[in-house]
Amino acid sequence: MTAPIIQMRGVAKHFGSAIVLNSLDWEIRQGQVVGLLGRNGAGKSTLMECLLGLRETDAGSVRLFGEDVSALSDATRARMGYVPQKSNLFEWMTPVQMLDYFKAMYPRWNTVKVEALLERWGFNALLLNKPIGRLSGGEQQRLSIIRALAHDPELLVLDEPASSLDPAGRRSFLAELVDGVIERGTTVLFSTHILTDLERVALDVAFLKDGRIALQGQLDDLLEGARNVTGGTRAEPVSLEDLFIEVTK
Repeated sequence: MTAPIIQMRGVAKHFGSAIVLNSLDWEIRQGQVVGLLGRNGAGKSTLMECLLGLRETDAGSVRLFGEDVSALSDATRARMGYVPQKSNLFEWMTPVQMLDYFKAMYPRWNTVKVEALLERWGFNALLLNKPIGRLSGGEQQRLSIIRALAHDPELLVLDEPASSLDPAGRRSFLAELVDGVIERGTTVLFSTHILTDLERVALDVAFLKDGRIALQGQLDDLLEGARNVTGGTRAEPVSLEDLFIEVTK
């Protein structure tokens, strides 16, 4: 069995008296596509920030590609892509300036992919030369996604990546995620409240509750297992929404 891409052991994080992560253990292996689910305020964004080294933990260890997250090499950082829930783009730059800035940081920057996505997602000359801070929320979200995909990362972490996109934008993003990312064998961690989106892309799901991973497994197996628990008496198959409500209640 291959070594895990993400390995968390005994990770704890609290804000004041609020315990967000509670001695959490978790692994994600190469090529897994995992949907992370949890109630509002469960700590999904905090978990993602801790596993990427963007937020310091109070206890425990986090390793990415076998390296301690607090001392990642530049080469390992270049293997990762991240789309945060809230845009963290340089608002004073134009999209052209920002993409050129990041291009210099990534040896595997895929210019052909970037140009194709910019065209597909409606970035004309006017938008490309407009300060990012003056773009709409959806335009900033699409730009953040392009930045994360541009260097063909081996690990892609997505925190509510489609929250600011309209239905057409979500459909186009999910198509790119499946056809251009997952098909390459990229390891993906995907958090969303839109369960239908997760069902389209995730093979595995993990439920965060009370600061720990309460349940994880292949989506089809978990749904079948939940149906068997009911004795198979339900008129309708168990849905992901049913499972979410049951696990996180």
